[in-house]
Amino acid sequence: MTSRRNFFRTAGAAALGAAAVSRPALASLPEIATQASPRTQPPLAPSVGRPYNPVVTLNGWTAPFRMNDGVKEFHLVAEPVVREFAPGMKANLWGYNGQSPGPTIEAVEGDRVRIFVTNRLPEHTTIHWHGILLPSGMDGVGGLSQPHIPPGKTFVYEFTLTKSGTFMYHPHADEMVQMAMGMMGMFIVHPKDARRFKVDRDYVFLLSAYDIDPGSFTPKVNTMLDFNLWTWNSRVFPAIDHLVARTGERVRIRFGNLTMTNHPMHLHGHDFEVTGTDGGWVPKAARWPEVSVDVAVGQMRAIEFDAVAGDWAFHCHKSHHTMNAMGHDVPTMIGVDHREVADRIKKLVPDYMVMGERGMADMGEMEMPLPDNTLPMMTGRGPFGALEMGGMFTVVKVRDEQKPGDYSDPGWYKHPPRTVAWEWNGELPLAVRAEAPAADAKTMNVRKPNGHNH
Repeated sequence: MTSRRNFFRTAGAAALGAAAVSRPALASLPEIATQASPRTQPPLAPSVGRPYNPVVTLNGWTAPFRMNDGVKEFHLVAEPVVREFAPGMKANLWGYNGQSPGPTIEAVEGDRVRIFVTNRLPEHTTIHWHGILLPSGMDGVGGLSQPHIPPGKTFVYEFTLTKSGTFMYHPHADEMVQMAMGMMGMFIVHPKDARRFKVDRDYVFLLSAYDIDPGSFTPKVNTMLDFNLWTWNSRVFPAIDHLVARTGERVRIRFGNLTMTNHPMHLHGHDFEVTGTDGGWVPKAARWPEVSVDVAVGQMRAIEFDAVAGDWAFHCHKSHHTMNAMGHDVPTMIGVDHREVADRIKKLVPDYMVMGERGMADMGEMEMPLPDNTLPMMTGRGPFGALEMGGMFTVVKVRDEQKPGDYSDPGWYKHPPRTVAWEWNGELPLAVRAEAPAADAKTMNVRKPNGHNH
């Protein structure tokens, strides 16, 4: 990643609105900060400007900024990127500043921001600031509120942030292709008073979906529903980092949905409150406890809870969204004995493996040969064996000894004695079955069409 020291060396740039930047002016642009690692980066505390409590982007990072005559300046570069979904699989995507999703932008309510956008894609683009209230000409809808940004050109967006909350950014140009290729990012606006809505840990990520054939590298952009990779910040389990906290800390998790369907987000072991929506913060009197919250397409949600010690699953509750590289046309083979057929097939295909006759749990343990650049459908291991998950799944790890501000992985939870489900080795009681009552003889009258009773 470009160092903050180098980032702040460059001089300020004049406000040009949503218009092209001339070549002589390029020398005054903010440096382009990039990030190659797919791991979660530490929070980026502000060194200048209004103070705020920074967020942590799950498997992502925050864009640095510079101050220029009281204006916060950022520089986004739309460009082709290679994103590692998990070890063993990479994808050719489009994103910003070396990654998809792009870096999280953080600013403060009341800030004036100036965002330079350089287009290194093979086609034109724009950026729409999803959920942010701003002048119409800065809204980023190509052809409607601004000219498209041609390849090789740099445009400037400038506006004042009038409210705090959780927002997103994405193109509004060739949207089907560009969003299907991974162009999106989060935009967090912190309250002007840093004490307002303060929590101990504040996580954020984006939900996105891709259709990438096994063995290939580039998403299909015309897919409407049958996606096979469901991701958080373009990562799938088991490569989605854990969310860690100290017992008793107040934790906020923010997420935005730019897939083509809704996602019921479910957290184990806790009650939480929905504290933020697309429109801003939810008043305390309007909150209620939940263990799952649905986030629809184009929506953002923020949930908060008091952390309880343990390892707790956190996932989308649509079962197909916690799997990788699904085959939608695979027939159900439960109860079918096809050993004889399998033996014949193995003579032609030595690596052939029977799948699905006892359910799909075996997939979590199988070492089935896969095409290059392809992930197992069910994968991941925990302290007690195969987790049999994929896609939109991770673990919230809460520990008594986790220090404030420490985001390192504490390892698996050490359960107190007699608090883990155990095997029963004693005798089982006989099943008591209720006897069916004897059928009573009843008389039934049947009326034929001719009106006679029998």
